[in-house]
Amino acid sequence: MKARLLGGIAALLLAAIGTVLLVTYVQNADHRAAQGLEPTNVLVVQEKVPAGTPVENLANVVELESVPSSAVPASAVSSLAELKGKITSVELQPGEQLLATRLVAPEELVRGTVPVPDGMQEVTVQLEPQRVIGGKVKAGDTVGLFISYDPEGESSPAQTKLVVHKMLVTGIQRAAESNDGAGQDEATTVPQGSLLVTLAGDDRNAAKIVHGSEFGKIWLSKEPAEAKESDPLVFTKEEVYR
Repeated sequence: MKARLLGGIAALLLAAIGTVLLVTYVQNADHRAAQGLEPTNVLVVQEKVPAGTPVENLANVVELESVPSSAVPASAVSSLAELKGKITSVELQPGEQLLATRLVAPEELVRGTVPVPDGMQEVTVQLEPQRVIGGKVKAGDTVGLFISYDPEGESSPAQTKLVVHKMLVTGIQRAAESNDGAGQDEATTVPQGSLLVTLAGDDRNAAKIVHGSEFGKIWLSKEPAEAKESDPLVFTKEEVYR
């Protein structure tokens, strides 16, 4: 009799413990599920934003929205305050969350690009600012390509020629400017370091760029569509003096 009583009590205790464990497990599962669904405030893009847009210009095109935390990437942004001075590295589409990984310092981004015309190829050359119109050339400009070669003995004097008219600039990349020039007029600020200039041309013109870069010196002139063209001469000192 006593054994049956003890057995019944033990069964009741085990049932109670099992019930407590089950309730605890269910509550923890609900908590885990709730953690994934708990809303988190993130900035969401409302309209298309071009690459290269400063963070300061994003305030009118992003809105703070509540999104389930399970759907929020670690790099999602909830405030623009700490991102001042950066720009978008890619085009942003409406509905996507603003991610810190898509915001970079201006010097990390190619300063403007334009599409490459069909049938053309791109070549990049590194040039000093004075060889690139003082660094004022930008993507979309057209330039004249000049190549100079040093003399090779008495029979081959130093030469310069405008070898290609109106080449399309598809990209410009330059080093970041120091803060020493803060407040100066951009038109009078001297660029620091060399620039990487990407030009588009056919296969022959691309080869001219490579040859000039390898064995000569390249200069670019700003040559808009309306600039007059002539049949350029090969200029030596004698031609310059005429």
